This record gives sequence, structure tokens and C-alpha cells, in this order.
Amino acid sequence: MRIHVALGVGVLLALGACSSSLPSEDVLPKTSTHTAAAAMTPTPTPSPTPTTTAPAQGALAGYTISVDAGHNSGNYHAPDQVNALVPDGRGGMKACDTTGTSTNDGYRESAFTWDVALRVRAGLEANDATVVMPRTDDNSVGPCVDYRGNFPAANGADVAISIHANGSENPATRGFFILLADPPLAGPTIAQHSRDLADAIIVEMQAAGFPISPYGAITPRDDIAGLNFNKVPAVLVELGEMRNREDAELMKSEAGRQRYADALVASLLRWADTHQPAQ
Repeated sequence: MRIHVALGVGVLLALGACSSSLPSEDVLPKTSTHTAAAAMTPTPTPSPTPTTTAPAQGALAGYTISVDAGHNSGNYHAPDQVNALVPDGRGGMKACDTTGTSTNDGYRESAFTWDVALRVRAGLEANDATVVMPRTDDNSVGPCVDYRGNFPAANGADVAISIHANGSENPATRGFFILLADPPLAGPTIAQHSRDLADAIIVEMQAAGFPISPYGAITPRDDIAGLNFNKVPAVLVELGEMRNREDAELMKSEAGRQRYADALVASLLRWADTHQPAQ
């Protein structure tokens, strides 16, 4: 995603109710005098009924997470569709989508974000999250940015993350940064929860060895429709710079893409430690 930026900076486990295999005392049948003798006859002790234990749930059980892979490789062949104007969430209009950026040797942002998003989905599902994705392949057009912004709430998501890579003209620029809606339109609580997710991403990306961009860790923006329309905590993360040699090599390698994905999964796990599912 090629952009111009200003310098800026609990997990709820559903536990099934436990119940005894024996009836409670107040529903035990009363013994009448006519059956007293029979009641004195010893009866075999019944074998205990095995108790079925539910399998342990993952750390993200109960959460629905929207994972949006920025752009789409089909956009390259459909300029009329991607340039069609759609609402931007603040009363203006903007292009449906863009092609995104690429490395100097042609590795596309759309392919990178799709691969990372699939790896993030696998990591989240391994922790029992439900994952929904507004883009479901890497050969179609769009979907448009207004659809992407409305998608998380429309599909019951508790939180949303949009995955991108930047394309600064200066090849020396490298590192990640995070975009947040500013001013926020979803209210102060959602805005704070979005900021909390951004903070979690900063911690986990740095722990994974990824540097913060010289633009700053967090960049407020009012023109990102995917953030403007969101009614759930949402961030857009630029994982690195595709025109920087070091970042590009990471993005083009399978091991590098897995590192990015693992850091994002760890970020969502960190966020979920202090944020319960909305439902």
C-alpha cells in the first residue's frame, strides 16, 4: 500500500455447567412402610458412570476475528472497477481499491498480504478463534474499501486487523507502522480498544525483531475507509517497506512471512488477555 503519512506516533472461556450423575436430595423418592423390608435388602453397588470431560478450549475460544488481506491481485486487470468511486466513511468518496505496491523485482503486495493473512488465520484457528475474511482469494477484484470496512461488524467480529505493506519512495526506509482512524467514528470505547490492539502489535512485532518505521509506530489517518466504517476495534498494519531490500527479502521468503504472521497472532492473543468477546 503506497501512502504518504505524517509523522506520528480477557479471554473468556465458555465453561459448561457441571452436574452430578445423582439426583439432588429433595427429589429422592420417599420409602413407604410397605417397601421398608425390601429396602433393607442389600443391592449391588452400581459402577460409577464415567464422566466425559470437554476438551480444553484455546485461548481465543469465543472470539470472532476479521482478517483482511489488503488489495487483490485481480485489481491489476480491472482498472475501471478499482477506480470506481465509493463512500469513504466521512462523507467523501474515494477509489474502490488500488493495486497496492510491490518489491523492486515485482513481488506484489496483494500476494504478500494474502499469504500472511492465511498464516494468521491458521494461527488464530489453532487457538480456537473463528476467523472471517472479506477477501477470500487472490485472483478477484476488490472487494471495495467500504465493503471491507463494514464487513467485520456485519459478520459478528469482535476485532479486525487489515494487513498491508508500504511502498515508500526512499529505499532506505524500512519497518512497520500502524494506522488508526482519527478522529475515531466508532466512539471512545472502540477507539481505545483499537489503540490497545495497536500497542499489542508494537510489542509483539518488536519482540519478533521487526523495527518500527521512522514514520513512527502509530499514524492517525482520517481517509482510510476500511477504518472509518469499522464499528469494532480495528487497525491497519503496514508490516514493512516493499522497496527496502531487507524488508523485501523477508516478505519474499516463506520463513519471513511466517514470522510476520506469528507476530500478529501473538498480538491478538495479547489483546485478548484484557478484552472479552463482544458477544
